[in-house]
Amino acid sequence: MKLVNGFKLMEYAKRNNFVLPAFNTTNLEMTYAIVDGLMKANLPGYIQISSNNLRLSNPAIIADIAADAVKKSETPIGLHLDHGKSFEDVKACIDAGFTSIMIDASHLPFEENVKECRRAADYCHFYGIPVEAELGALRGKEEDIVNEAECKTDPAMVAEFVEKTGCDTLAVSVGNVHGLCLNPQIDIPLLEKINQVSKVPLVLHGGSGIPKEVIWEAKKHGLIKINYGSDLRKEFVKTFGHAYEENHNEHDVIHLSLEAVEEVSRKAQELVTMINEH
Repeated sequence: MKLVNGFKLMEYAKRNNFVLPAFNTTNLEMTYAIVDGLMKANLPGYIQISSNNLRLSNPAIIADIAADAVKKSETPIGLHLDHGKSFEDVKACIDAGFTSIMIDASHLPFEENVKECRRAADYCHFYGIPVEAELGALRGKEEDIVNEAECKTDPAMVAEFVEKTGCDTLAVSVGNVHGLCLNPQIDIPLLEKINQVSKVPLVLHGGSGIPKEVIWEAKKHGLIKINYGSDLRKEFVKTFGHAYEENHNEHDVIHLSLEAVEEVSRKAQELVTMINEH
C-alpha cells in the first residue's frame, strides 16, 4: 500500500469509528517501528515528524523512508507534518509527498495565526492535502522547546478561526500537555463546548499520559486524531540506555537498533489498540 491521503484516512476513520494515532518519528528506525506497530494492530494511523526533527534529515528523505515502510501494509497509514513552523516547511513537505500537514502559528496573535494558516491551507488544498491548525497553547516540552504558559482554547473563537483559516482539523488546548513531566488534566466539558461550535474534527496533542477512559470520552466529542511522541521516544532511548549501563563498552549499534525498533513497535501497537478498544 502507498501512503494514504489525509482526507481519505479521516473518512476511513469516521466510517469505522476509529481515533487515529499520530506517532512522532525522528529517523529511519522510528519510522519502520511505527509502521510495524500499526500493521501488527491492523489499525490505521499516521507517521508524523515535526519541523524541529527535520533538522536531522529533510522532508524528502523521511517521505522516501515512510513510503518504503508502508509497502507491505494492508492498513491505511498517512505521513503528517507535525508543528510545521513555516510556510516554507509546509511547501517542502507537500513537494516531498507528505499526505497531511499541520501549520502551527498558535504562538502568534489571532489574526496573524489566521493569516498563516489560511496561506498554508490554500496551498495544501490545491494539492488535495488536508491542513491541521492550532488554537490555544499547551504547557510542557515539545522537542527542545519549553512552554511554561497554558492558554486553553476559547470556544467563542473557534467558529471564526475554522471559517477564516479553512483548516480541516483543529488542534485544541483543553488541559493536554507536551512531554512526560506534567500530568494532563483533560477538560471534557470544554472539549464538548468546542466540538459543538467546530465544523471540523478535533485533535489532541500530548497524548502520552492521557488515560484511555479519557480518550474514549473525548472520542464522543469530535476527537479524530491524537498525537504520541514521548512514549515512543522513551522506549527507543531506554534500549540504548540500558545497554550502556550494563556495559560501558557496548558498541553493537545494529542489534540495539533492531531491539529498539521492536520496543517502539510494541508501544505503538499497544497505544493504537488501547485508544480504539472501546
